[in-house]
Amino acid sequence: MTGALLSWGIGAGGTPAAAAVACPSGVESDFNGDGIRDAAISDPEATDAGVPQSGAVHIVYGGGKGTLTLMQSMPDVPGDPEPKDRYGSALAVYDADLDGCSDLVVGNPYEGIGTASEAGSVHLFYGSPSGLNAGSKTVKEFFQGTGKALGGAAEAGDWVGYALAAGKTSTGTPYMILGTPGESIGTAEDAGGFCYVYGTALTVVCVNQDTETGGAVPGTAEQDDRLGSSIAASPTHFAVGAPGEAIGSTTFAGTVDLFSHTLSSGHPKPIRGLSQDQDAVPGAEEPDDQFGASLAMVPYRPSGATSTTESLLAVGIPGEDLSTTVDAGAVDVFRITAAGDFSESAWVDQGSPNVEDEPEAGDFFGRQLAAVNTAPNATSTATNSRLAIGVPGEESSEEHPDKGGVAIVPLVGLPGASDAWIDPGYGVPSEPAPRLLTGLSLGALSTQLYVGVPYGPAAGHAVYAFSWNVTNGGAPIRTFKPGSDGIPATDTAFGTVVR
Repeated sequence: MTGALLSWGIGAGGTPAAAAVACPSGVESDFNGDGIRDAAISDPEATDAGVPQSGAVHIVYGGGKGTLTLMQSMPDVPGDPEPKDRYGSALAVYDADLDGCSDLVVGNPYEGIGTASEAGSVHLFYGSPSGLNAGSKTVKEFFQGTGKALGGAAEAGDWVGYALAAGKTSTGTPYMILGTPGESIGTAEDAGGFCYVYGTALTVVCVNQDTETGGAVPGTAEQDDRLGSSIAASPTHFAVGAPGEAIGSTTFAGTVDLFSHTLSSGHPKPIRGLSQDQDAVPGAEEPDDQFGASLAMVPYRPSGATSTTESLLAVGIPGEDLSTTVDAGAVDVFRITAAGDFSESAWVDQGSPNVEDEPEAGDFFGRQLAAVNTAPNATSTATNSRLAIGVPGEESSEEHPDKGGVAIVPLVGLPGASDAWIDPGYGVPSEPAPRLLTGLSLGALSTQLYVGVPYGPAAGHAVYAFSWNVTNGGAPIRTFKPGSDGIPATDTAFGTVVR
């Protein structure tokens, strides 16, 4: 899973956040507890201490309270900057210690551990009334090795932290999930897996497709499955993608494994697998479909229900061929019940009625996803359940190949009922240019959709925040840009990941 469409790619300097009196609970992405949302924006290709592509993460505190840049050259951050570490290739936000301040999880999947290159690691930075990494709690590091947090052995190419998800279960337990898609299981190289970290004590259990402790995980660990390449979660369920999974002789067809946060023998309980060879899943398994290359999940409350115990899961199939249109891409949306039963609720591609534009070869529609339920305790509707779909291969003319774009559709109801489209020059203020790959960087808050533009001409690198109900070509409500609002002016791929 390499190449421009799958590459990831952060700067230095800044001022600390102004101290807050306490950490109020319930405010998302609030690292300093002042009741105002903050933003974490990565540039994994940034130079740190003269080391190219070692990476950094920029924190922008809300309310004009300063910025902070997290890098491995900082004395209290574990590890050292190394070429092509790409620190910040994945990010997640949750309240790990339940103190009301949000905490930040930083993926460092290409970090070398001892002699094992690209073994990977993950850092957990605690929030506090003085900001991230400014309280009494030190950075927690997760990597593999005897006596280390994740156990096992650090091996070259494990890619610990390639994908991340975090949150709080329906019973109030904090969790984070760390993907290890390059993990070898026995002789099966790149079979993959994930580690589930739960509770304030950060208890760790690691899972692969041969694990049976909490119940049999769907599938069998095989070479190039790459389980853990994508992860998404709701308070009730979580899903882990294996886009390299072969179905019979069909290579890289892809599958998704579903789990419950309910623990069985200390492990998350497996529910079922999803793949296109099942009658209830549309389409047919084809080589390089990569079903599950991207995932998004939100809590779902159907009409008449008295509680939110279900989930909606969106599955990206960026390599899906539509008739003779190769790699046009598609997205499948499923309803997951509390008991783990599933049904398809929508199929979305650019040939769907009223969905903007047309399917074209190499669009990779669905390569990245972000979703939100803005009212999880109310009946889910087309207005409050929204899905953003990245289309990085979209082109508007022969002058701008792979300019990219973002389709926004409802998760509930017909895909074209309230759809919108934004791309560079049409809503996204960046100038149109080739290889912008817009849609590779998406982030979801309850009130905002983040769209990062880290590629193309440096002058256009930025992160834009849009209303979830933006109209076609609508303007952003906020812009984060190198050189403004205290953000360092130097960047290489600013906005690769934003949370």
